[in-house]
Amino acid sequence: STSMLSRRLISSRSSSITWLRSPVLVRRSTNTTTNNAAKQTASKSESSTAQSTTTTTSTKSSEQIATDASKSFAERNPFVFQLGVATAKTSAADILVQVVVDKKKWNEIDYKRNAIFVVFGFAYLGGFQYWLMVNKFNKWFPTRTRFAKLPLAEKVKDVAGMMDAAKMVAFDVFVHLPLIYFPSYYTCKEIVTGTSWNPLVWVKDGCTKYWNNKEEDCLAMIKLWGPSDCIQFSMPIHISMPFRHMVSFFWTAYVSFTRGGVEDDDKEGASQVKRRLSVSGDSA
Repeated sequence: STSMLSRRLISSRSSSITWLRSPVLVRRSTNTTTNNAAKQTASKSESSTAQSTTTTTSTKSSEQIATDASKSFAERNPFVFQLGVATAKTSAADILVQVVVDKKKWNEIDYKRNAIFVVFGFAYLGGFQYWLMVNKFNKWFPTRTRFAKLPLAEKVKDVAGMMDAAKMVAFDVFVHLPLIYFPSYYTCKEIVTGTSWNPLVWVKDGCTKYWNNKEEDCLAMIKLWGPSDCIQFSMPIHISMPFRHMVSFFWTAYVSFTRGGVEDDDKEGASQVKRRLSVSGDSA
């Protein structure tokens, strides 16, 4: 009986060992080990990819920050910069006219009148003109940004860019200045010098005065702003508008000085000249 029990135990152990060593269990164990190793490898690969992406993003971000830091304020904030230039320039031009042409002392300057020109320079010259000549021109004339960045030697070879630049000059000289700017300018003059508080009267009187002076004004405008536009529309965007505002300042000073020396023989004529010169303001 004891011998039979021992044989049974030995047989059972042998069967267990044989079952554990069976090919099916060995394959299952091998597959499990392989799958675990593959999961660990994939996890490491994902972790490495994520770290690489993070590093690349961080590097690009650092490079972008360094690039932005190397740019001037005008390049980083072109709209704000030219808006400040337009506003300050228009105010300075009006003060120049009051002091030099009207012979006012510093304590006699009409700051209420000057404030109106500050608003005009801020809203129209700095706001509307930027929207027109940067935002809209970039859409209407798609080569502008690329053309502005090219060196001069490459610009003269860029036919498409030169054609768009010529179109921008033509639009400014034949559409914007005569049809939009001058009516707005003369209306602003009526706000300052007119006796009515009716906006319709300001527009009517302003446009009437512009119509009476259109030949002189448009001829002077073409002589100055034609060549000036050729330079402006070939310049980088962030300095093209400040350049326009600077030309405008000297244009205002020129008009003030040349018209300020008129002899006042006729009182009525002198009054009209003085009224016209008193708000020389700006010219685009």
